Amino acid sequence: MEQPKTLQQAIRHFSDEQVCINTVAKLRWPDGPVCPACGHKEHYYLATQKRWKCKECYKQFSVKLGTIFEESPIPLDKWLIALWMIVNCRNGISSYEVGRTLGITQKSAWFVLHRLRFALRTGSIEKMGGGENSEIEVDETYVGGKVSNMHSRKRNRMVRESGNDHVGNLNKTIVMGFLDREARKIRTTIVPNTSRVTLQSQVLKHVANDSNVYTDEAAGYKSLGANSTFVHEIVNHTQQYVRGRVHTNSLENFWSLLKRGLNGTYVAVEPFHLHRYLDEQAFRYNNRKDAEGKKLNDAQRFELALSQIAGKRLTFAEVTGKVGETAF
Repeated sequence: MEQPKTLQQAIRHFSDEQVCINTVAKLRWPDGPVCPACGHKEHYYLATQKRWKCKECYKQFSVKLGTIFEESPIPLDKWLIALWMIVNCRNGISSYEVGRTLGITQKSAWFVLHRLRFALRTGSIEKMGGGENSEIEVDETYVGGKVSNMHSRKRNRMVRESGNDHVGNLNKTIVMGFLDREARKIRTTIVPNTSRVTLQSQVLKHVANDSNVYTDEAAGYKSLGANSTFVHEIVNHTQQYVRGRVHTNSLENFWSLLKRGLNGTYVAVEPFHLHRYLDEQAFRYNNRKDAEGKKLNDAQRFELALSQIAGKRLTFAEVTGKVGETAF
C-alpha cells in the first residue's frame, strides 16, 4: 500500500493495527526485528498476540518495548496520528484538540504529546559551525506572560522584592538560540540570566572555533571575539537590522514562530515544561528541508520523527516532576 501523504490518508492507512506495527518495526529495525533483551535476530512471530518471541532467550517482545510507546494502553493508531499532527502542524497542536480528534481524555492527550516531544529531542554534544566560512547567529529571548496581565498584588510584590519599577522580564524565562546558516539547523537552551559569563560560556560550549558569530549589541556578548578564536560581528538594532551578512533575522524568525505557538496554541506554558516545547519547535524548523536543501513533505518528516522513538522513555512521574527525568 502506498505511504500516506496527508493527514486524511494517514488516518485511513494506520486504522489497521498490523499496518502500524509493520511501519514502526520497519523504521526501528530496518534489517529485521532484534530482541531487546539479548540482541538476537532470529525469532518467531506470534500473530495472535502481535509480538515476537526470541529463539535465543525465548522472551517475548512487542514493537512498543523500549520506545516512548512502552506500557501505554493507547493503541498505536492513535499514537501515530498524534505524531503526524505534532510534527506537521506549524504552530503546534493543543492537547484539547488531540484529545477530541483521537477520542481520548485531555489528560491522556497532554501526556502523549509530552512523550512525543521527548522523542523529537535530538541532543548533541557536537559543536556547530567551524571554519572561516561558517556563520552562526546567536541571540536570546524572553518567554513568559506580560506583567500588565498579572494581578496587581503579585506585580507589586515583584516591584518590592526587586526594588525596581521596571519588572517586565523578571517573571520570564530566558531562552538562548544558535543557528547554523550552512546546515540550516537551530539549537536552543534555557539560561538563568544574560550576564557575560553565562552567555559567552554557552557560545563556547555550542559553537566551534574559528566560526563567524553574529549577535546583537547586548552587553553579554562584548569582547566575545577578543576572548576566543571567533570572528565576532555585531549588528546594532538601534541603528540597523542588517549589515551585509551580519544579522540575526533568521533566529528572530524562529523566535516569532515559537511565540506564535506558545501564545496562540498552548496559551500558558510552565517554565518546567518549556524545554520540551523548544524541542518540538526546533524539530519542525530543522526538518523543513533535507541535507541537499530539498523541501521535506509531511510523510518524510513523520518517518524521520518515528525513527527516533527507540531508546527513549518518559514516565508520568517524570513529566510531572515527581522524579528526575531519565537521561538517554
